[in-house]
Amino acid sequence: MMNGVAERVQVREIDDDEGRRLLRTIRRGTGSVVTWRRAQMVLLSAQHMPVTKIAEVTFTSPDRVRDVIHNFNTDGFDSLQPKYRGGRPKTFTLAERREIKKIAKSKPAEHGLPFSTWSLAKLADFLVAEGVVDDISHEGLRILLRQEGVSFQRVKTWKTSRDPDYAAKKARIEHLYAIADGEVIAEPGEPEVVLCLDEFGPLNLQPHPGHQWAERGGRHKDSDRDPRPRRRATYTRPHGVRHLLAAYDLGKDKLYGHIKPRKHRTRFLEFCRYLRSLYPPEIRIAIVCDNFSPHLSTRKDTRVGDWAAANNVQIAYTPTNSSWLNRIEAQFTALRYFALDGTDHASHKEQGSMIRRYIIWRNKHAADEHLREVVNRANVA
Repeated sequence: MMNGVAERVQVREIDDDEGRRLLRTIRRGTGSVVTWRRAQMVLLSAQHMPVTKIAEVTFTSPDRVRDVIHNFNTDGFDSLQPKYRGGRPKTFTLAERREIKKIAKSKPAEHGLPFSTWSLAKLADFLVAEGVVDDISHEGLRILLRQEGVSFQRVKTWKTSRDPDYAAKKARIEHLYAIADGEVIAEPGEPEVVLCLDEFGPLNLQPHPGHQWAERGGRHKDSDRDPRPRRRATYTRPHGVRHLLAAYDLGKDKLYGHIKPRKHRTRFLEFCRYLRSLYPPEIRIAIVCDNFSPHLSTRKDTRVGDWAAANNVQIAYTPTNSSWLNRIEAQFTALRYFALDGTDHASHKEQGSMIRRYIIWRNKHAADEHLREVVNRANVA
């Protein structure tokens, strides 16, 4: 300090080659975290940023920044490399590993940092700046986290049902499932048959990716021709779409389906009438479905409710945003896998025929335990 004014610490003049070398070190972001942190401080100083501001940007103390700048002015780029002793690299203690894992699983905002997710570079930089470790490379950090069972995963979203009658609707559907599974005996007036109904689609005429068995590596050892069939990559869809209206009888383990050009209320009631015709009128049936508008009765259109009351049918609606309660959803996974994946149908008639044939095959072999296991694996895939 001279005459009461703090001495301004700044890196010496650097040329273009040195500036580019510093920038490469920072952008590459590999190797020692200490090296690129020091290079960052030196480059910011070369851009005439004051020490206090550099300390804020790099999340360290002004004294630390001054030391780095003084060392660079004296020793040049050699000062950027950490001075390690020979021998085996340091092994992190159990306490250090636990702290690294804890910080990695936390959110940067919890530590006052202005970003929403960690990268390896930011995490390693923070660990060194906070004194958790003296130094750690990005690859070393990746390996350590993997050993601790921590991986970089995508965060998914989910919806919470805001249905005010959620508990009642869920309990009602679970009770119907208990009746269908034989866990409880249906009381007088309760449904004896439980059907799960939903729409599957839209069914487009387009090439669907899929899988098949083929020679490893894609080519046969005695042929230059690739034996795997290819699907066209360019296509148009001028033929419209179709929709599969499907129902699953829980008691019989049987699937029903009709393919329709549209899925409005009239088509829904047509399919419901078909399902009703499969059972004697005196047997009460329940249909579990979601809150898709064609399934509902409204003040302007009461056809669904009127038909159900007149035909000894109880319609049980899943809570809002809880269509996962509908057991037919799992059946659609196997249907897509066995009837659509790897296909390129030329017409809706051909596609519909494939779906109907699969449903017939599935119902015919429903009692086959081996095939049942295959379908069940596809249902939960």
